[in-house]
Amino acid sequence: MEKGLKILSWAEEDRPREKLLLKGRTNLSDAELIAILIGSGSSELSAVELSKKILSSVGNNLNALAKLSVKDLTQFKGIGEAKAIAIVSALEIGRRRNQSAPVERVKITGSKTAYDLIRPDLIDQPIEQFWVLMLARNNTVLHKRCVSTGGVSGTVADPKIIFKKALEDLASGVILIHNHPSGNLKPSQADIKLTNKLSEAGKLLEIPVIDHIIFTEHGYYSFADEGML
Repeated sequence: MEKGLKILSWAEEDRPREKLLLKGRTNLSDAELIAILIGSGSSELSAVELSKKILSSVGNNLNALAKLSVKDLTQFKGIGEAKAIAIVSALEIGRRRNQSAPVERVKITGSKTAYDLIRPDLIDQPIEQFWVLMLARNNTVLHKRCVSTGGVSGTVADPKIIFKKALEDLASGVILIHNHPSGNLKPSQADIKLTNKLSEAGKLLEIPVIDHIIFTEHGYYSFADEGML
């Protein structure tokens, strides 16, 4: 087992993991990100100091770092095979990401678009689930979020959770979707009451509820299409 100064033994403000959570990944230096990968340093150097030493050896160039092999990295005291593999793997993921085509976001043009988008997630689902489509200003989908899973007869959707996630996703609007495993398209009184409650909450937060869709395998009910929103 590799010995060294563990990140958890540092002062909190010096911990890269905590810094990432508190300030976001873009606020970490390259050395701090590598320190998260390796977890600990050597007997003489902290993980960040060791990461700085590794980066310095390649002129602080990540492309040059990506050319180092596992064998090259294990020449640094405090870097064993496991740590070297973690660094090489992370840099390889970065390389592949650069080669990947950007994800094309779906634009919601109506209830049918939303139904088709969520269909792979809810088809043949034996229990009720509550999903939210987080929308940008131009109605493109930022994220699909499952916010609640219930039983055969119902699920509970918490407005606080829904709008907390919407705020985190910087959504400009939301579409609510839940399934009826029974195949019944008619909204229940509970469905109507919840829709009204969420719609009012959305108005207060300036994150409007664009639609609420009841999903079944053979069709759907749209509150917006039916004039219920």
